[in-house]
Amino acid sequence: MKNKVTLMWIITAICLILTIVFWFLMNQTEVKYEEVTAIVTNTSTKEVVNKNTKNRTTFYEVKVEYNGKEYELQNVHGLSGYYEGKSVTALLANDKLYANVEGIKSTSPVAIVYFVFLFGTFGMLMLSATYMSKAKKQTE
Repeated sequence: MKNKVTLMWIITAICLILTIVFWFLMNQTEVKYEEVTAIVTNTSTKEVVNKNTKNRTTFYEVKVEYNGKEYELQNVHGLSGYYEGKSVTALLANDKLYANVEGIKSTSPVAIVYFVFLFGTFGMLMLSATYMSKAKKQTE
């Protein structure tokens, strides 16, 4: 059991190191986009309530028209400044329109790998701590 716990902590450390490396790579990624002007066609909010914790999460949806095609504006954090008929600056990348550069960066392949290692590190941390606790109880 001791060898298994040691191996799990080593994997956790490797995941943590890779998470940090990919965080830096994600932030240094040069994203290619084109600034365009789009017209807001529709805005809406959707509120979801967690039945267990009663916490509320609000999702914002902004639809815009650009070149005769309707898009959902990605990575919108609020409806302030978005109202029907208003011209807004959007970023066109990968056939989608984004509200900001962070939205483009967070969907890049490097960012996806970063998030995989981030959640993997968290999972391995929990598993390692659990198995270490079980191993200590067995030796007592």
